[in-house]
Order: sequence, then C-alpha cells, then structure tokens
Amino acid sequence: MNMAASTLAVAYLAAAVLFILGLKGLASPRTARAGNLYAMAGMTLAALVTLASPQVADYGWIVAGVAIGGGIGAVLARRVKMTDMPQLVAILHSFVGLAAVLVALGTYFTHRDAGALDALLMAELGIGSFIGAITFTGSVIAFGKLQGLIGSAPLRFAGQHWVNLALALLMVGFAGQFVLGGGLPAFAAMTALALLLGVLLILPIGGADMPVVVSMLNSYSGWAAAATGFTLHNELLIITGALVGASGAILSYIMCRAMNRSILSVIFGGFGTGEEAAAAGGGVEGRSVKSAAVEDAAFMLENAGKVIIVPGYGLAVAQAQHATAELVDALERKGVEVKFAIHPVAGRMPGHMNVLLAEADIPYDKVFEMEEINPDFATCDVALVLGANDVTNPSAKTDRASPIYGMPILDVHRARQIFFVKRSMKPGYAGVDNALFYQDNCALVFGDAKKVVEALIQALGHS
Repeated sequence: MNMAASTLAVAYLAAAVLFILGLKGLASPRTARAGNLYAMAGMTLAALVTLASPQVADYGWIVAGVAIGGGIGAVLARRVKMTDMPQLVAILHSFVGLAAVLVALGTYFTHRDAGALDALLMAELGIGSFIGAITFTGSVIAFGKLQGLIGSAPLRFAGQHWVNLALALLMVGFAGQFVLGGGLPAFAAMTALALLLGVLLILPIGGADMPVVVSMLNSYSGWAAAATGFTLHNELLIITGALVGASGAILSYIMCRAMNRSILSVIFGGFGTGEEAAAAGGGVEGRSVKSAAVEDAAFMLENAGKVIIVPGYGLAVAQAQHATAELVDALERKGVEVKFAIHPVAGRMPGHMNVLLAEADIPYDKVFEMEEINPDFATCDVALVLGANDVTNPSAKTDRASPIYGMPILDVHRARQIFFVKRSMKPGYAGVDNALFYQDNCALVFGDAKKVVEALIQALGHS
C-alpha cells in the first residue's frame, strides 16, 4: 500500500468512526444535534479525501453531478414540508437503489471490455443489482402510496405470494447464470425480475404499515450501497452501507415489535393484509359522535389536574407545534400538569413528532414514549388528541377483524375525558373508522389543529 492509499484508509476509518458516533447521538433527543454534527463531519471528511484520492482523474462529471444534485437538494430542503418527509425519504431511497443498478451495469461494461470479469466480481454485481432494483421500484411504490398517487389500501391478487416466490426463484436462477458467464441477457433478466418483485412486494401493504416499510427500504438501500462498495472496492462505502442497512433493519424490527407485526412478513411483503383483515373496515355503524365547542374543552382543560396531549399527523399538517407549546405554558401557569404521549409510528415516520416538538422547544422531560405513558391515561383528567387517529383506535385491541388489530396503541380511551381535534370524520391513513369517537367520554372538536389550539389559548386567557 502506498502512502496515498494509507492516508485514504486512515481518513476513511476516521469517517466511519464519526458515522458511528453520529448514529449513537441520534439515539436520544438530547444528543441528536451532536449526532448530526458528527455525521456531517464524517461525510465532509469522506468526500474531501475521496476527491483527493489518486483514482479520481477527471473532476468535470463530479462537479456537474454535485452542482445538479446539490441544486435539487437545496430546493427540496426549502420546499418540502415536514409532513411530506416520509415520501421524501422513500424517493431518496429509490435513488440509492437506482444508483446501485447503474453502477453494477457500468462496471460490467468497463470490466467486460477490459477482459477483467471474474466470478467474484460478477457475484458482487449481481447482488448489488438485484438489491438495488428491488429498492428502486419498492421505494417508488412507497412514495406513490404516501404521496396519495396510489391508494393506501392493500392491492392484492389471488396467489400473489406464490407469484412472488416464483419471481424470486427465477431471479436467483438468472443471477446464477450471470455469475457463470451468462452475460448481459442474464443480467438484464435478473434485474427486470427484481424491478417487478419490488413493485409486488410493496403494493399489498396497507397505509397503516407504511412507516415500517419505509424503514425496511432504508435498510435495503444500505445493503445496496454496501454491495456497490464491494464493486468499487471502496471500504468506506461498504462500512457506511452496512451501518445504514443494519440500523434500518434494527429499527424495522423495533417498529414491528411496537406494532405487533412479524419482521419476516415485512421482508416478504405481505403483512397486515390477511383476508380477514382486508374484508373488514373496523367501522362503528349506527352510533353518533359528540362534538364539543372550544370553550367546553378549555373549561375542562383549565380545571384538570393532569392533561396528556397526543400529537399526531393533524398537528404536523397544521404546523401546530408552536401553538401547542404556548398552550402548555398557559395550562401550567394555571397549575395543570401536562405531558406528551408519542406513539412509535406517530406521523407516519419514527421520530416525526419528537422533531416537531423539539422545534417548539418543548422540554424533553415532558415527552414520553408509549410504554411509559400508557399507565398514566387511567389517572388522566383530560386527553387532548391532535389528529392521531390510527394509533389511538381501541379496535386495535378489541376487533380481530380490524386491519390494525394487534397494533399497540396509546390508551387514550382510558382517560376520564377525551377531546379529539379533527378536521372531519374522514378515517385515518389506515382507512379505518376510530371506535374512540363513539365512547361516552370522547368529544370531537372539529377544525384545523393550529386554529383550535390557538382558540383554546385565547379561551384560557379570558377565563
């Protein structure tokens, strides 16, 4: 190893350590900012030493790519709303998958023309291509569902799992043929089957389970990047891809446990879509809901000893986090104890609600995860729900025919009084009516979450 290669290796090792410190920092809201700084420093170091490495002989294409990609990224960062982050993450995963396929294809052509193809390289190209292809189309379908371009309901057909199995076996067969010298036709057939498999794996998954799917696609994109690292003989890409792949897999497993789902069902694209579940809407027909005025809710909140606020997608859409922080201040000045309850998948993406509350400088010691806060609902005077529909639906515990049956929920239904802020009676993302609305202790306050919370603050000020 020459001096330049040694320096590059040491720099890559330092960057990998910074990435690990970044992941460790992201484990807690208190250290998340430092974690981001570590990761940014690692990426900056990795990019600079890579650009300075002897392998880079022409900067023209790199500069063009950075300019175009950086420009698009800057525009997206300014325009994309926090509520649209899940679909942004999904489409970014698709780019990683597509890049893995293109790198594999380009490497095949360059090494074929140079007569440098061997079985090991062909195996690396095959693995990188089929993981990348599945990630690409699977992420595009996930983006379409989250963006509303494709219905959130599961799309299935008879014998779908057998079709998927047959496609997977064919894909492996063509991959084997490619490694043994099958050439471009085998590569193309393998990649085409992987592209189709990515579509068929994600289409049957319903909207309520999409956060886990996005997490799993994150893991896939990491493994695709790691495979590309082997192809390009880039140790840092291997390490980074493995970190992303492993952390995404661990997060998916944790989320599956939180939602009482099987991790194997996620991988094979069929969970939450059983015949029994799909046939049921989980609705509560023939019962009416109670609505409440803002003044009624303000009176109950002001006279409560303990209030638990449950933020959800409604808060995110309305950007009501700052108004909610003001509401907390107003209640605490009147001697009311206030806590926040966060479901693991609230807001369609893990950590979504934590970020929004952090934006509004809501202290971390007021924010509790589901397992911590659930016992408190029984002693809570008022639960104020801001658009968290599916994760508060008691049908998940009581209705075996419900598509969300088995998913752990926030035990809001146990509170003495519930005020559910909601714009309409439209079901949540899972397409399931919320049985909570029909309980005697629940009243709906119709309206935009931010406007309702601001009205609550005003009403409290006048009392």
